[in-house]
Amino acid sequence: MSQPDFSELAAGAVVVSLPMNVRFRGITEREAVLFEGPNGWAEWSPFVEYEDAEARIWLNAALDQAFGPKRRVGKVNINATLPAVAPSQVAELLGQFDEFDTVKIKVAEPSQTIEDDLARVAAVRLAYPEVKIRIDANGGYSVEQALEVAGRVGSLDYFEQPCLTIGELAELRVQLRGEVRIAADESVRKVEDSMAVVHAGAADVLVLKAQPLGGVTNALAIANECGLPVTVSSALETRIGMQGGLALATALGGDTAHGLGTESFFVDREPFGQLADLERRSWWLERLERVLAI
Repeated sequence: MSQPDFSELAAGAVVVSLPMNVRFRGITEREAVLFEGPNGWAEWSPFVEYEDAEARIWLNAALDQAFGPKRRVGKVNINATLPAVAPSQVAELLGQFDEFDTVKIKVAEPSQTIEDDLARVAAVRLAYPEVKIRIDANGGYSVEQALEVAGRVGSLDYFEQPCLTIGELAELRVQLRGEVRIAADESVRKVEDSMAVVHAGAADVLVLKAQPLGGVTNALAIANECGLPVTVSSALETRIGMQGGLALATALGGDTAHGLGTESFFVDREPFGQLADLERRSWWLERLERVLAI
C-alpha cells in the first residue's frame, strides 16, 4: 500500500465534531478526520491527548481502511455498552440499543466506588435478567479491588482489563482459579504486546480494536497468532471508522457479541454535516501533517 501525501489527504478531508448523549471516556464531543480513498471514506480519530507516535498507529488504520485491501462487512452480533451511570439511568440508556444478548458495563470510574459499580450491575440484572454481563474497568482496579468485585458481582461472561499491567492481570487470573474469565484490552496495543499477554498467561480473551492496532490487517494477524477467543471493540469511532471494526468482526466469524454499538452515544449518528469549527479543523490538519511525516 503506497502512502498518499499530506496535500492529497488534506484536500478532501472533513473534520467533524459529534456531540454525545452522555459523557464517555471523559468527553462529551468526539472529533475525527474523515478522508476518502479508493475504498471509500475512512476515519482518523486518535484521542486528543495521544502523542504523535501513538496517533501514527491510528493513522495507519485509516490508511488501511481507505487504501488497503477492501474488506467485507457482514451481519455481526453487537453487545450493548453502558457507561458508568447511576442505576436510575440504566433502563433509558440500554433502551437505545436494538436487541442484544450481552451488556458490557463500565466500572472503576475514578470518582466512583465499588458500591456504585455493583449497584449499576445489579440494576442491569434486574432490568435484563437473561443477558450476559461483562464489566470493563479500563485498568482502574488494584488486584485486591478486582478480587473483591469478582467475588461480589455474580456471574460474568468476562472481566475486561480489571487491572492496568500485564503482571497484575496474570496475578489476578491465578487467584481467580478460572472462576472468572479475564479479558485484556488496554494491555493489547501492538503485536508484541498481545503476545506478551498470551505468554504471561494474563488473559482468557483478547479485546481488539482496529484503529489502535493499526488497522484490520494488523488486528487480524494478532487474532490469528494469539490462539485466544477475540472480541472486537470500538474506539468510539463515528459510523465511518466503525466500518473497520465491523469488517474485523466479519472476518473473524462466529457469534461472539462484539463491542461495536457505541454509535448510540452520539446525538446524531451521521458525521457529515457536523463540522468542527475552523480552529479545530486547523488543529487537526496540522496534527495530520506532523503525524504523517513520522
